[in-house]
Amino acid sequence: MIGIIGATGTIGEALLKRLVELDVPARALSREPEKLRARLGEKERSMIEVASADAAEPESLRQSLKGVSQLFMAMSNSPKQIELETSIIQIAVECGVEHLVKISSPAFEEKAPVAIAGWHQEIERILSDSGLQYTVLRPYAFMQNLLRFAPTIAAQNVFFGSMGDSSCNFIDCRDIADVAAEVLTNRKSSGQIYTLTGSETFSYPQIASMLTDLLERPIRYINIPSQELYRNLIEQGQLPPWIANHVIEIQAMATVIPERPTDTIRHLLNREPRTLAAFLHEHKEAFR
Repeated sequence: MIGIIGATGTIGEALLKRLVELDVPARALSREPEKLRARLGEKERSMIEVASADAAEPESLRQSLKGVSQLFMAMSNSPKQIELETSIIQIAVECGVEHLVKISSPAFEEKAPVAIAGWHQEIERILSDSGLQYTVLRPYAFMQNLLRFAPTIAAQNVFFGSMGDSSCNFIDCRDIADVAAEVLTNRKSSGQIYTLTGSETFSYPQIASMLTDLLERPIRYINIPSQELYRNLIEQGQLPPWIANHVIEIQAMATVIPERPTDTIRHLLNREPRTLAAFLHEHKEAFR
């Protein structure tokens, strides 16, 4: 049995759909099982078992992991990241889970530190020492996160950042899910770490140009100082300070460390990654 932690997240939801397409049954762990069941389609409900579990409640995890041989873990980032994921790893060992697939972050870089990447680095170390077979997936920026720019693009024809004209790796979360499904169903060798990107890098000015062509009206990217962006994220975006700081850090990282695409998707899935152009076209109405 494959267990899914993070089934309501962007990657987890796509993973459930992919497993159903492959006719692979799974058990989705959720703090709100009834809400998750309501989101599932008819075929998904016939193949996906939904179990009540909370990472902060060890006994609920023990109950929900009974009979699970492989576990997918995609936790939302939080200041309790290390504590919660460490608990999951320990309970997975207790329950006889054989293989754990973890969603991580790009590797921690001393010259452009990102706090959350440091948390994931520590969790990866704990996982490596746990005795479990494991696979780590390190995706770069989600294309889906670009939808956060939709309100200002739709209302003002602009979006803001502090990344200048630095290029960034983007990946569609559905490609991450497809890799996870491949790893879970075909049992890739333990200890593998896969860095996941699309096939091209893009700067925010390039994305503004793509949106201009797509929407047939001028879209501008406005670069602002990181401190101003931080204030905007908190005051207008209503983000907690630690998340706002994370956005600032990852944009700063892109300006310091050149990002380059990998061929991991092609290697694992025998196809090209989904493209940013296709993603923007698919979500064209969100930016109108």
